[in-house]
Amino acid sequence: MTVVLAGVGADSTNLGALGPLYDDGTFEYVPIPEKTRDTRETETLGSWSLRYDDRTAADLTNRIRPRPIHDGDRVVAGDALASWPLHRDPNFEALTYGEHRTSGYVSRLRALEPGDVVGFYAGLRRPGGERAHRYLIGYFTVNEVATVGPDTPAAERERLLERHAENAHAKRARDGDLYLADETVVIVDGREPGGLFERDPIRLSDYYVREGNERPQYYLREGIAEAWSVTAGGANMMFKPAYRCELSGAAFRDLVGVPGERAGR
Repeated sequence: MTVVLAGVGADSTNLGALGPLYDDGTFEYVPIPEKTRDTRETETLGSWSLRYDDRTAADLTNRIRPRPIHDGDRVVAGDALASWPLHRDPNFEALTYGEHRTSGYVSRLRALEPGDVVGFYAGLRRPGGERAHRYLIGYFTVNEVATVGPDTPAAERERLLERHAENAHAKRARDGDLYLADETVVIVDGREPGGLFERDPIRLSDYYVREGNERPQYYLREGIAEAWSVTAGGANMMFKPAYRCELSGAAFRDLVGVPGERAGR
């Protein structure tokens, strides 16, 4: 049994802002902007309402720079921001998550089995300019894992994308082809127990200078690495690595609680 922790959500590299973490422990999950307008996703920066504020995701930034590999560099700003679609991944309502990053993500996610857990962490910032940190914001229990890539026969690829139609990668696929034809995408569909935490996300990072580095960086907290039996992913959290934890789903839930029922931990 295994738990994989995946780094997700808006940050300075895609939205130019982090989700807020309020003084009472509530917080916002903000998906990243999509790379293209050509998607079936209906949620946009302007329609994504913050849970505990009267603002939308569009109010958190004044410009984004989607970077499709084949479309060059462009800036979306002004009135166009509100209508720009979100890459809603993970989708906590549909309990689905897809990933194409090859830096440990594809290999670790595709090894998950039913009953395992995929957890999600994001950068959040407290009011008043306090140091941002990485926080576990939710998870779901694995129900099914599918891999779709350039070697997948066309008919099978189309069937899998249709089967996982609520996944963000399936929503931006066209005519059975992934957005980037040469990418391999792992789609993890989940089941309960799971979901987005209501409040009190669990801080995973510390920020300090480590021997061998000149500047402070985000590192996985030693207490978390030990308690959660982290065996892969490394200590440095700057680039949101995928962490593998040698825990059962039941053991993980005992440690962090069930979304909607957990108290602050």
